Amino acid sequence: MARFGGVFEASPWIAREAWEGRPFGSVERLHAAMLWVVEHAPRSARLELIRAHPDLAGKAAIAGALTPESTREQAAAGLARLTPQQHERLTGLTVAYRERFGFPFVVCAREHTADSIIAAAASRLEADPAKEEQTALAEIAKIARLRLDDIVEESRDDGRSRRRRGGSGP
Repeated sequence: MARFGGVFEASPWIAREAWEGRPFGSVERLHAAMLWVVEHAPRSARLELIRAHPDLAGKAAIAGALTPESTREQAAAGLARLTPQQHERLTGLTVAYRERFGFPFVVCAREHTADSIIAAAASRLEADPAKEEQTALAEIAKIARLRLDDIVEESRDDGRSRRRRGGSGP
């Protein structure tokens, strides 16, 4: 849980349930097991998962209260360096989005720039609510996969460091 609990934002239950199916043999299989848990969870749990995501460039980001993963992801998309106009536009869109759908606008920020996130928020604001729920979950799946890849890469780097120091690898 310490290693994989943060793969899905504030939802360690996904890693806990998926872990029952181990061993996985690959990151792809672990990711698939985690997605299976999400897909087969009650709709209320899936909505909670979506709602666990912070608003992009929102109050939590400004206050420094994001998870380390969300902080890195938002910074990678340039959301920590928005112009006042970009911030105002994104904030307006995310407020309107939350009002329309009942959950935050979720996008795999690492696949975007600030401008493409703003464009996506504007475009998705017009989506059918059922379709948008599925789109948010698909974005969460991409976020989770990138986070899993980060964990694996960190483990490899840690193993290399230990071997260079004469310790045993993972």
